[in-house]
Amino acid sequence: MTTEIITSIAKFIAEKILKLPSKVISPDEALISSGLIDSFSLMDLALFIEDTFGVRIEDTELNAETFDTLNQLAALIASRK
Repeated sequence: MTTEIITSIAKFIAEKILKLPSKVISPDEALISSGLIDSFSLMDLALFIEDTFGVRIEDTELNAETFDTLNQLAALIASRK
């Protein structure tokens, strides 16, 4: 399940946010702290996660401590299911 979550989120980021469909994002690659995702894209990502996985993301969680890697996101989603 976690692998499917990571794959789905990585595909969304590569295709919709970065507009680089062939970009491979590793599960431990920094998304926010590296500048790969900016604050505007972060909102798009949060909405995608809420819509796709049926979980609620609090505004206070939209930061590098919670959202910086695909592994962190997958763990957050899994904890809410």
